[in-house]
Amino acid sequence: MTQNRQRALIKILNWQQDDIEERFGVTGGRYTDVNVLLTLFIGVGLTVLFYGGLWGINVLFTGAAPGGASSPDEGILFQTLSAILGSGFSDMFLHRGITPVVICLFTSWSLSILLIKWRKLLFQKKVLTLMVVPQNAGFELTQESARDILSRMYGLVDDPQYFLLLNRIDRALANLQNMGMVADLSALLTTQAQNDEDRMESSYGLVRGFVWAIPVLGFIGTVLGLSRAIGSFGGVLLQTDGIGQLKTSLQEITTGLSVAFDTTLIALIAALFVQLIMVALKKKEEGFLDACNDYCHANIISKLRLSQKGN
Repeated sequence: MTQNRQRALIKILNWQQDDIEERFGVTGGRYTDVNVLLTLFIGVGLTVLFYGGLWGINVLFTGAAPGGASSPDEGILFQTLSAILGSGFSDMFLHRGITPVVICLFTSWSLSILLIKWRKLLFQKKVLTLMVVPQNAGFELTQESARDILSRMYGLVDDPQYFLLLNRIDRALANLQNMGMVADLSALLTTQAQNDEDRMESSYGLVRGFVWAIPVLGFIGTVLGLSRAIGSFGGVLLQTDGIGQLKTSLQEITTGLSVAFDTTLIALIAALFVQLIMVALKKKEEGFLDACNDYCHANIISKLRLSQKGN
């Protein structure tokens, strides 16, 4: 008997120790909700790393070819990488104004939110493996056996309120004595399931806002670039001092057009990338909610036996 009590004190899942946000030393969001300030900090860090890497690539590949090349092929390879990474890809972010920086920050922030949510979802899924309700065919859930389930549940985790599935079971069994029919418990679990689905939907609100805002930023960059190009074109029309200065003015026009189209391209690709990841993660989270519904139906509702009032 003493050994059984000692085993009950061992927590299989400890949210306050194992939740990824708690490990960072911040207050973790409930279930798969995230701490906004933590994800912002991670997003800023990813943006700094990205631009630091671009700056390093730009320095490496925009200089002259390294001296003492052993073969012409090495010079060709260096020139190819320089064209792709140096004056091409990195220039889209380093020489297109502030708009690509904000786009990169919003994208990194979105990805950090989705990453933290994914880790928290994996942790929540571990609850499905816990033997909270006895699995033997003859088990019946009554007001008396519900107390044993609650005691076992509090022995398996630090607090059921931190786990979506256990919180449902805790609320249902805690109100079992006030119910007269199985339909009452089913209605309670259905209401709680709807609340969890609404909470899940609202947890993606910030990411959905970024998916909307990122293309808008790209269009703003397009307008700024076109405005710059049109302004330069007006100067070209007044340029009559020679072909050399005319070429210089035309280069300013093409630079403005580059800003316009590059920012739009970056924004559309970033928004599409975030949207695809969000849809995939949301599908996994919906699958987890469905699994919780099935668990409650198979282990709570189908095993419930209530005594008739008045007996």
